[in-house]
Amino acid sequence: MKTAHDLVAAAKQGITEVSVDNADSAIQNADLVVDVREPEEYHNGHITGAINIPRGLLEFKFSNDEALTSRDLNIVLYCKNSGRAALSAKSLAEMGYLHVVSITGGIEAWQEANKPVVKPSLPDFD
Repeated sequence: MKTAHDLVAAAKQGITEVSVDNADSAIQNADLVVDVREPEEYHNGHITGAINIPRGLLEFKFSNDEALTSRDLNIVLYCKNSGRAALSAKSLAEMGYLHVVSITGGIEAWQEANKPVVKPSLPDFD
């Protein structure tokens, strides 16, 4: 019986990962940067310019949003520590997307490298 860790390890064998040191370049060349964490995680801090498409909705969103149908999009994915992003990268590759990379170590590695994080604030209703 396989575990989630087994599935992530297998996914990482068939995808392209970029280190945090090389992520800036990948992000600059990306058509789309996707945070595949849950909305609450995204709102607690995300990479500038990233959109939030949770892992559980990824295939549906990419199948049903006309702006995401081009298989030539340059896509950078990340999550908390790279497990969900690896599974997402594998799924997108299986769907025919040609240029998908995942950031090794996810947002945790990004923050440890002191890279900028956007933390949206809620409006003040006072």
